[in-house]
Amino acid sequence: MPSVDSAIPFIDFTDFGDGTGPSAKKIADHLYTACRDVGFLYIVGHGIPQEEIDGIFDMSKKFFALPYETKMTAPHPKEAWHHRGYSGIGVEQVSQMVFEDDKIEEMRGKGADFKESYDMGSETSHKCPNVWLEDKYLPGLKKTCLDFQDTVKGLENKVLKALALGMPGVPENFFEEYHSGYDNQLRFLHYPSAPRKLFDSGEKGRIAAHTDFGTCTFLFQDDCGGLEVESPHNPGVFLPAPPVAGAIVFNIGDFLMRWSNDELKSTLHRVRAPPPRADDGEMTRERYSIPYFCSADPDRVIEALPGTYSETRPKKYAPITSKEYITMRMNATYAKY
Repeated sequence: MPSVDSAIPFIDFTDFGDGTGPSAKKIADHLYTACRDVGFLYIVGHGIPQEEIDGIFDMSKKFFALPYETKMTAPHPKEAWHHRGYSGIGVEQVSQMVFEDDKIEEMRGKGADFKESYDMGSETSHKCPNVWLEDKYLPGLKKTCLDFQDTVKGLENKVLKALALGMPGVPENFFEEYHSGYDNQLRFLHYPSAPRKLFDSGEKGRIAAHTDFGTCTFLFQDDCGGLEVESPHNPGVFLPAPPVAGAIVFNIGDFLMRWSNDELKSTLHRVRAPPPRADDGEMTRERYSIPYFCSADPDRVIEALPGTYSETRPKKYAPITSKEYITMRMNATYAKY
């Protein structure tokens, strides 16, 4: 079992199998407890070959090494909700639960997140078709990304089944039936090197504190570090979530928080400048990460499940469709073109 100096628990899926055995129920119970108490965890024994993970990072690095003009041949569309294609440095300002136009503009004036990204998803999505580079610029990009999405979707199905098994009163296939993968998103992220003093002064940020929009996220990190998670016991205090060889970071998103009526934690997290090393000098290291965001199908209604509310514990959130909620959050994230 990998170990790390962190408050974030580890869940080993090696013996989960098809979810029917006694080991599966034990894993499911541990998963639910971790999601309830912390909202973040490391998954090991996930079954994704390291060679495939190395391959997707190699493709990400090749993409971001392309000239800006080439990357902009596959641009993020003007509509904020069409979360596909390339976004250059400074386009995004991640915001947390702020939806009024004047407040959004005020936040954006404080400095955009210092990163660039490339987003893709299901080829079956008519709402958000993918925006691919021409193959002549980066051969194999499309196939590598789609194959990797299929691989992680298999892990998603397993984890969603485990969550249902561990959550009291939920049918074991409930979450799987809400998640066809139609609205999932794979994202390449690159945080360029920059003078550390810009981060120390607050002039630049990598990603501001936020929760994730959808159901859950699987995060693949390089060895750089910088991810921080809000302490479950000390609000406002952020703890490092350092990279761990062979582990995937998993976290709960807003949908599971709403389904569980706040029983499960959609935990605030952020990305800061990585911890300094002796040979860094005055510059931060560049960082690459690849999150896979899992979301309920667009027209599914997200509301508190039976058993999560009562006369003494009322519903905390009004029902909302997946599409409506994500559109609201996307509009708060992207700068106006």
